[in-house]
Amino acid sequence: MSVLGGAPPDAVGRRREQRGWCWYDWANSVFPTSVTTVFLSLYLTSVATEAATADVAHNGSAACPGGNSLVDCDISVLGLVFPAGSLWGYLLSAATVVQVLVLPITGAIADRTQNKRGMLALFAFGGALATSLLGLVGTGNWRWGLVFFIAANICFGASVVVYYSFLPEIADADERDALSSRGWAFGYLGGGTALALHLGLYLGHDAIGLGEDAAVRLVFVSSGIWWAVFTLLPLAVLGRHHQPEGGERGASVITAGFKQLASTVKQARGFPLTLAFLGAYMIYTDGIATVTQVSAQYGDMELRLPQESLIITLLIVQFIAFVGGVLHGLLAGRIGAKKTIMISLVVWVGVLAAAYFVQAGQQFQFYGLAVGIGLVLGGTNALSRSLFSQMVPEGKEAEYFSLYEVGERSTSWLGPLVFAGVGQATGSFRLAIISLVVFFVVGLVLVSMVPVRRAIEAVGNRPPERL
Repeated sequence: MSVLGGAPPDAVGRRREQRGWCWYDWANSVFPTSVTTVFLSLYLTSVATEAATADVAHNGSAACPGGNSLVDCDISVLGLVFPAGSLWGYLLSAATVVQVLVLPITGAIADRTQNKRGMLALFAFGGALATSLLGLVGTGNWRWGLVFFIAANICFGASVVVYYSFLPEIADADERDALSSRGWAFGYLGGGTALALHLGLYLGHDAIGLGEDAAVRLVFVSSGIWWAVFTLLPLAVLGRHHQPEGGERGASVITAGFKQLASTVKQARGFPLTLAFLGAYMIYTDGIATVTQVSAQYGDMELRLPQESLIITLLIVQFIAFVGGVLHGLLAGRIGAKKTIMISLVVWVGVLAAAYFVQAGQQFQFYGLAVGIGLVLGGTNALSRSLFSQMVPEGKEAEYFSLYEVGERSTSWLGPLVFAGVGQATGSFRLAIISLVVFFVVGLVLVSMVPVRRAIEAVGNRPPERL
């Protein structure tokens, strides 16, 4: 681990950076949890539908031929007309495509300029601002909500790329598993804490004299503030660890970034074992993402659970994931990251098998399932992050982590497609949920075949004592 000036940081300074680094997991988790997962999807769909209904009343159009439900109401965006109920799915797809285009050049610029602290601040505060601006969105200007969300989503992904790239700079080979697990666990604790506060605000809005829409808007504003304020903690301690590779300024930085990206992609072909692990990760992380995305739908449509149970389930997953992340870090310290990831993938298979047998209406069985998901959710991703960081050439951390993030997003459509396709073909969400086992089994087989010690040595890094 090299640093600016050539001397290694003292132990106290390194520990200080590591503690500060974890706070960004805490800071940014409010966006995927409170904003993306819980509140924004229903809110945007609702205000878009209200706008379409108002258009019917004003113009006498047939925007809602079957009534004014989310399914019946048609809305238009950039000349495209589709049911309001499809808005969120299309928006997520569009935001993902934009991220796939933006993240690689972000990583290249970060590595070339080595101004990672400044870029982290730019993207984190930019994302926080765009999130807070969602609080201005209502029926009359709901299309601005699409713009603000896409902007916040880009900033979230770009900030994560830069944030991840600090990991191999502030922790040596034997520290990364524990640090990554601690950061991921801390993120789930932060996301869960923010979500609990936001749910309390939303459910108790009458008691404090707020309307339902006003309460949701306040959630967006406070989420942006949360993200920005807690980002100050990592920014206060993280520093520069490598010299810049170029002296470009202004627009020339972007041009140099594209050249750097092309060079890195070409170089990456010389590290097939790193790419092999990345391929395995892309498969099983798609399974993980799909399980988290469809679990509420499974509980609602197959198990017929009330909304309150689904909210409790989400909170259970968030807080148990904190415990799971810590436990994964401890286990990796004893047997190594690769073995721990493989054990975690086996547990994922068991969780899906258990989901198949959960009885309809049995909320406590579903809570038990949430505990199982929480125990492996954070840890699997945390150790994948730290293990991948071992296989990245020094000075190229942000570029490789941009490929890591792009790889994750580029396959994120496959799991939901399998789930939806099996559900449609069989008429059973139970068979749909068990079909996701294939992602974990294939991922497990592929991970087991990657010689991680050779992969780490191939890029010139020192392997940790336990793998």
